[in-house]
Amino acid sequence: QVQLVESGGGLVQAGGSLRLSCVGSGRLFSYYATGWFRQVPGMEREFVGSTTWSGSNTDYADPAKDRFTISRDNAENTVYLQMNSLKPEDTAVYYCAATTNGYLTRSPNEYAYWGQGTQVTVSS
Repeated sequence: QVQLVESGGGLVQAGGSLRLSCVGSGRLFSYYATGWFRQVPGMEREFVGSTTWSGSNTDYADPAKDRFTISRDNAENTVYLQMNSLKPEDTAVYYCAATTNGYLTRSPNEYAYWGQGTQVTVSS
């Protein structure tokens, strides 16, 4: 069983930066690919980016490319989402999720474990 806890959300002005953290419990977390998703009320959960268990491969949705970076520190069981040049449209609840699949995936249905989410609000 894996439990995920996100932190680092908050209120930031447009153009600013935030770094979200996702700490995973359980000795297997470091072996799971991990993704970041976001959700706005009334909308479907949206893929942001993902990383393999080693961190050597990543995948980003178009809105995140060139602005967001995912990294991980397996010694600390932590995955990060560095968000730069934030825009008001980035405002959402951000979730991390872990999948036991051995490949990167954008489908939330393939992620078995989810955190509780952290709110990111970007003001204009």
